[in-house]
Amino acid sequence: MDLIVFPDKNGFSALWGERRWRCAVGRSGLTADKREGDGATPIGTWALRRLLFRGDRADRPSTGLPSQAIARNDGWCDAPDDPAYNQQIGLPYAASHEELWRDDAIYDLIVVLGHNDDPVIPGLGSAIFLHLARDGFSGTEGCVALERANLITLLAEAKPGDAVRVLAAAPSGL
Repeated sequence: MDLIVFPDKNGFSALWGERRWRCAVGRSGLTADKREGDGATPIGTWALRRLLFRGDRADRPSTGLPSQAIARNDGWCDAPDDPAYNQQIGLPYAASHEELWRDDAIYDLIVVLGHNDDPVIPGLGSAIFLHLARDGFSGTEGCVALERANLITLLAEAKPGDAVRVLAAAPSGL
C-alpha cells in the first residue's frame, strides 16, 4: 500500500488506505528536481526501507518493516562529495551530517525512504524520511511528517514493498 501525499486547500494531506491525515512536507514545498539543501520534498514514489526509532523514549513499534533502535552516535551524511553521502553514519563524522538523536521528538520514529539510494547520486538529496510532525505541521527539510498516532497506525500495517507516493496535485475525486 502507498501513503499518497498531495497538496490540498488546507496545506498537505496523506491517504493511507481509506484514512486521510494531515501531513507536513518540505518548507519549500514539492519539487520534481530535488537538490541537496533545497528544503523541498521530492515528487515521486519512495519505498519504505526501514524504521529507525528512539528506544529510550518508546518501545519498538509494531511493524512489518525492518527496524533498528538508534543511538546517540547515529547520524546521516548529507555531504554530496563524501563517499557516505545519503547513508547512515557513526558520529563523530568529519563531513556534513544530520544527527539522528535529537532533543526534539521529530526523529523518535524515522522511516527511511528509498529516495536517491539505488544508486546514490551526489547532490540529488539525502535524508528523505517519513518522520513525526512538529506542532503546527511546520515545514520539514524535505521529508514527509505525520502526527505520532497516525505514523504508529501506518507502521502497524506497513510491510516491505509499501511506499510513500508524493503527488504534485490531489488525486482526481478529492
